[in-house]
Amino acid sequence: MEPQFNTLDLTSWPRGQMFYYFSKMAPTGYSICVDVDITLTRKALKAQGKKFFPAYLYLVTRLLNKQTEFKVAYQDETLGYWNTLTPLYATFHEDDKTISFLWTEFSDDFAEFYEQYIEDGEQYGNNHGVLARPGVPPANSYTVSCVPWISFKEFCVHSYDNKNYFFPSIEAGKFFENDGRIIMPLSITAHHATTDGYHINLFLEKLQQEMNHPENWLK
Repeated sequence: MEPQFNTLDLTSWPRGQMFYYFSKMAPTGYSICVDVDITLTRKALKAQGKKFFPAYLYLVTRLLNKQTEFKVAYQDETLGYWNTLTPLYATFHEDDKTISFLWTEFSDDFAEFYEQYIEDGEQYGNNHGVLARPGVPPANSYTVSCVPWISFKEFCVHSYDNKNYFFPSIEAGKFFENDGRIIMPLSITAHHATTDGYHINLFLEKLQQEMNHPENWLK
């Protein structure tokens, strides 16, 4: 999907006053951690010999893209929102136990996105340094990753750079089993200027629905 930037007018945007308050007067962010049941999606992926992580990237990005609040940004000092987000994620290097970041352009078609993810990993995955992929991450890229070694109950991501950054940060944890179900801890960190609890809840409800019905997107 080709990234396109759409401008927002604070005077006509229903969230304009709230955005100004939580970005200029009282800058505020927050993190929420939940457990997501991934049993059916994991089973369906295993049956097709596919990896879970790119499916996780796909579902999270697709659902974030359905809500304008998660896509708000400044571009050349103009406030607006992107029509699509690009997942920026970490790849782990077994040789020296470091990570590097790379990104994969998003496609609404899971098979297409999955194939592109595999290609990007094969081409750039062994490159060390902060960025495994040459160039600069796209302006519409947001952080989504996982800590596969830890099943957490709380996870907070804070930026100490006073820049205008409003995209959410998503982090998954180590899976665990509960009553025969496979559970994935999930943290979402959001900026209150763009995102309220209502928007987070809507995203999480849809994510669980998609995890429960992989037949809707996994073909």
